[in-house]
Amino acid sequence: MSLRVSLAQVNLLVGDVGGNLRRVVAAATHARDTQRADVVVFPELTLTGYPPEDLLLRPEFDLRAASALDDLRLAVSGIHLVVGYPRVVAGRRYNAAGVLRDGQVLGEYHKALLPNYSVFDEKRYFEPGSEPCVVDIRGVPVGLTICEDIWYPSPAARAREAGARLLLNLNASPFHKGKAPEREGLVGRRARDNGLPIVYVNLVGGQDELVFDGGSFAVDAEGRLTHRLGSFVEEQGLFEYAPDGAPHCVAGAQAAPLGEDEAIYRALVLGVRDYVHKNGFRGAVLGLSGGIDSALVLCIAVDALGADQVEVLSMPSRYTAGMSNEDAAAQAAHLGVKHRVIPIEPAFSAFLGMLEDEFRGLAPDVTEENIQARCRGILLMAVSNKTGRILLTTGNKSEMSVGYATLYGDMAGGFAPIKDLPKTLVYRLARWRNRTGEVIPARVIEREPSAELRPDQRDTDSLPPYEVLDPILERYVEDDFSVRDIVAEGYDAATVRRVVRLVDRNEYKRRQAPPGIKITRRAFGRDRRYPLTSGFRPDDG
Repeated sequence: MSLRVSLAQVNLLVGDVGGNLRRVVAAATHARDTQRADVVVFPELTLTGYPPEDLLLRPEFDLRAASALDDLRLAVSGIHLVVGYPRVVAGRRYNAAGVLRDGQVLGEYHKALLPNYSVFDEKRYFEPGSEPCVVDIRGVPVGLTICEDIWYPSPAARAREAGARLLLNLNASPFHKGKAPEREGLVGRRARDNGLPIVYVNLVGGQDELVFDGGSFAVDAEGRLTHRLGSFVEEQGLFEYAPDGAPHCVAGAQAAPLGEDEAIYRALVLGVRDYVHKNGFRGAVLGLSGGIDSALVLCIAVDALGADQVEVLSMPSRYTAGMSNEDAAAQAAHLGVKHRVIPIEPAFSAFLGMLEDEFRGLAPDVTEENIQARCRGILLMAVSNKTGRILLTTGNKSEMSVGYATLYGDMAGGFAPIKDLPKTLVYRLARWRNRTGEVIPARVIEREPSAELRPDQRDTDSLPPYEVLDPILERYVEDDFSVRDIVAEGYDAATVRRVVRLVDRNEYKRRQAPPGIKITRRAFGRDRRYPLTSGFRPDDG
């Protein structure tokens, strides 16, 4: 007789212990009654959501999680549950996973390897475990591991040595581009190394700047993929382990892997949807300029929330081209969103009048440009406040890297969907979104980018072309290349030095930017933490 394993790829809410408990009970009941599963496996820290961060430092939070675990033991019978939760033992807190059945905790595993890099800081909250956990489930010795444990050889090897014939791995593994195939390849190698089938269950959903993409899967003892759930969706799949060690899928083909552009776009949509809904906003508002960045953000917002939940403002100035107004109106009409036009000239003129004495004798410069951006920020925040809709900012990673953005202007807002997208990727995603029909006017994609804050302005007046800028930024920000290393790859030395100086001196702006969705290996914010005040200067060769 085979062992039927339900993979519960669920979307949880950090801190909502009671709500998460209800989701677990519903999924376990479905696994037992509909899927006829013997065991249902949930993601890492199921009851608290991931990452709970400093909620874990509140004693009442630990107590609430412990109480929910007790409630869960009594709420579901007739099926084994493998669920994650924080566990305090003798004053030491562990990232734990337990096997529950008919009111009993049959075994408990404590995560051995605690990630403390990139967006992770689990050593702040947890102590590492040291012992394997193998539990008999209907005659099959099943071992447990949690997330980071599977990325290194020792935890899986210890489970095998303790007698495991099947390994269950609970995960809260956030998305970045290229992550899904990396996971599958790694887990396949781990399975081959140990001769064990592995079931990998991942969290799905947006949590602040992170998006968890799901994509749960299973591999057989030879590392071959036998099951894959969809990405960026809640889903429960079924995996069957045969006693002879030859697992196979039951009632469900493998979901097709996503191309990189589709995966990134769906991550952005899910991240916006969950941030808006989980935080109780009534929808979203954004400034629609007729440029590429706001055009893409509008598509993301509509796909995430629905057109009826999105409002856009066009706020032309004396420098706004007629085509910008036309393209913004065309996209808003095509997508069916509420569109208002509020010229900023009255506000801009008023500010210039108020500052006339202060500025007398001084030539116009970036100050006047920033006043225009701040006029728009005031209008957008007013609409956000009045309607209860979150203001989505439209800045991209290229701009945020070099400070090509205005504090309290275009940086004002509550959430920044594309803040981790280089400008060249913004164009790629815009073309991808247009693949089945023109949603973003072609002219928006084809025209030269401009902030339109002074006559005949172009982004290249202030920055290198994005085809040059973005690779330099990737090497410096994401790969930690030195100036010398970047120049050695053929980039102009003066350009590289200038870009690096801009990145370093604009950390203060990025600290004041709204949170946004991580899609690269290293995003600004919790992923890349640099001091505001620093005497370090990169080696310029």
